[in-house]
Amino acid sequence: MTGGLARCARKTYGASVDLQASDLPPLYRDTRERLTALVAGLDDAALATPVPTCPGWLVADVVAHLAAVVEDALASRLTGPPSEEQTAEQVARYKGRPMTQTLAGWTAGAPQFEEIISAFNVPQAVIDVASHEQDIRGALGQPGARDTDAVRRMGGWLLERLRTPVPVRVTVEDAEFQAGPSGDGWAAAEPSPGAGRGRGEPVLGLTTTRFEAFRWRMGRRSREQLAALDWSGDPAAVLDHLVVFGPARTNIIE
Repeated sequence: MTGGLARCARKTYGASVDLQASDLPPLYRDTRERLTALVAGLDDAALATPVPTCPGWLVADVVAHLAAVVEDALASRLTGPPSEEQTAEQVARYKGRPMTQTLAGWTAGAPQFEEIISAFNVPQAVIDVASHEQDIRGALGQPGARDTDAVRRMGGWLLERLRTPVPVRVTVEDAEFQAGPSGDGWAAAEPSPGAGRGRGEPVLGLTTTRFEAFRWRMGRRSREQLAALDWSGDPAAVLDHLVVFGPARTNIIE
């Protein structure tokens, strides 16, 4: 399931060899519990805050989407990525619903949903909830949870699937990833134990963090912001290949 997940485009990913399906439920649960605790303390004005990374959505709409994904999956209304129309219907369905009710329904359905994402190996569900936690935090001006297991591991998972037309080395706090063109349709990125190793010497380097990589891979940075990252050279050749979807229409400041 991706589609409307993580707002707001249809995209699927391959399975990861270094992220076990059994890892997904605790990653999802920890993020969900932290996000529901944050949202439960918001008043109506805060819930009505626009979310810049999800154009047209309010904080309450983002939570509605997350709760509706669980509801729809358990009701067998979702058998794959939700379409743009399904995502819009989810938000519309929850309009006017008290947030306490939305959170209660999400909490009640989550354990069974976690079993599903483990059984079918759906890391996108973790990407979705972790992305939207940061979307909401950014909208509210309440940064946090940037070094969680979900952000770190899914940031790495996304970097492993980075595919670029020229070789690129991405350096984060504790690892390097080498990306480039791949004839089999999958990313040629892989963790690299040191400079000069891997699939050949990259022609372009990028120094970033797992959090930033998680955000820009998921389209939470504008093209201008992508170009302004810490590149070793001209990134023009790769800018349009960095994001799963996007980039953001405007600069995102978090």
